[in-house]
Amino acid sequence: MPIVIEEPITRDGEMLALKETYGIKVSQMKNDEGRGIPNQFIIDGPEFEIFQSYDSIIAKKVWRDGKEIVYLDRDSWDYSTTTGKYRNRFLGENKAETLKKIKDGTYKLINLNQA
Repeated sequence: MPIVIEEPITRDGEMLALKETYGIKVSQMKNDEGRGIPNQFIIDGPEFEIFQSYDSIIAKKVWRDGKEIVYLDRDSWDYSTTTGKYRNRFLGENKAETLKKIKDGTYKLINLNQA
């Protein structure tokens, strides 16, 4: 679910960044030339990393006890060619590898975009 902050978090009247407040950093995914890719975001947290395309969370990596667990949104993980291209970049693999990991249970399909 996209991060929504109802009221800005402040210290002494100064608005704090998400990173300073929660250890979370939101950045645009970069292309091979280092330029930002519109509408493709990486959200880094202390124990997770999320790939968001437009307003939808596509994939989430979580680290527990030194082990990486990958969740894919069951409805939007393969929404479009563009989503797939950047999902592959985020996961470091191609679609065939992702499908194999879904089938063997390595990746979990869940609803990452609950309202």
